[in-house]
Amino acid sequence: MRLLLLEDDLILGDGLRDFLELEGNVVDWVKCLADTSTYRKGSFDALLVDWQLPDGSGLAWVKSLRERGDATPVLMLTARDLLQDRIAGLDTGVDDYLVKPFQPEELVARIRAVCRRVAGSASSRLVFGSVQVDLAARCAWVAGAPADLTAREWALLEALALRAGQFVSKPELDRLLKGDGGESTSNALEVHVHNLRRKLGREAIETVRGRGYRLNP
Repeated sequence: MRLLLLEDDLILGDGLRDFLELEGNVVDWVKCLADTSTYRKGSFDALLVDWQLPDGSGLAWVKSLRERGDATPVLMLTARDLLQDRIAGLDTGVDDYLVKPFQPEELVARIRAVCRRVAGSASSRLVFGSVQVDLAARCAWVAGAPADLTAREWALLEALALRAGQFVSKPELDRLLKGDGGESTSNALEVHVHNLRRKLGREAIETVRGRGYRLNP
């Protein structure tokens, strides 16, 4: 998944970024609201937002996203643990609320749960014809047999599975492969998609010019 982490605590932010990337995610870490000026709707699978930031309120930023019709899943990470704070966060449009300190393993599980709900599935296991994808176990099967996927192949498959029924554009998938400042050849995406089709079946991934890729239901 591609995640935006908005957190000003340097120690916490650094630790969360490292842990989330070890879990196979691409993490863009920004430390204040001013650094979100280049944020684009649809460019991340989930947003991890601190409430109190050096230059304003993370919750107010989330509210502005919701008012613009941005439904990207948001998890609020905050030390504010009062009942009225949790209610205010959830009523403003936050999808989940995690009080500091917390274990990073719990954060990862909550991200998966929120993204499953957005994808319209109550289970971590999604089915696309003969292909089964388990978002929690981070593995896939084809006709019951395990699929041996690389980390990049899994990242692409997960991105497509989380947006079941939707086309994911090439620029979005390119950003997932490269991250900020990452390296990637011009045809890296096509190579990884080709390898996924070889392992999952040629019909598993549908391509429409100008729209992108999606898992074939």
